[in-house]
Parts: sequence; C-alpha cells; structure tokens
Amino acid sequence: MDAALNGLSGVQKDELMDQVKQQIAVANAQELLQKMTEKCFKKCINKPGTSLDNSEQKCVAMCMDRYMDSWNLVSRSYSQRLQRERNHM
Repeated sequence: MDAALNGLSGVQKDELMDQVKQQIAVANAQELLQKMTEKCFKKCINKPGTSLDNSEQKCVAMCMDRYMDSWNLVSRSYSQRLQRERNHM
C-alpha cells in the first residue's frame, strides 16, 4: 500500500484523502440514521401499523431532534478534544 501511495503526486494524494473523507462522512451519516431510526422506533412506536398516530409522530420528531442534538454535541466535543491533543504534541 505504501508503495502505491509513494507513486502518487501531491494532488493525487489530496484527491484520494478527500475521497476517503467523503466515504467516512457518508458512513457516519448512514450510521447516524440507522441508530436514530432504531432507537426512536423502539421508544415511540408501541403498535406498528400502516400509519403513525399524532402522539407517535410527535414522539419520533422530538426523539430525532434530541438524538441529532446529542450527536452534534458529542461530535463537536470529540473534534475539540482531538484538536487540543494535536496542539499539545
């Protein structure tokens, strides 16, 4: 793998890194959606059917909002921690 990377120009390496970052972002978004769906379904849907009643709709919306807020908070905190650790090296 290292030999293959050594044959790439700086621009090609940057493009490859951008592609990897994009793939990681997509994987993170998929994981977020999957976990949020799973947790909010368990919490809010008592009797699965063909439609959601008003209370289920409200519960799912609030659950998703809270889950997204929590995800964003954890992501920001993690990024800040990584940045602090990089600055101390």
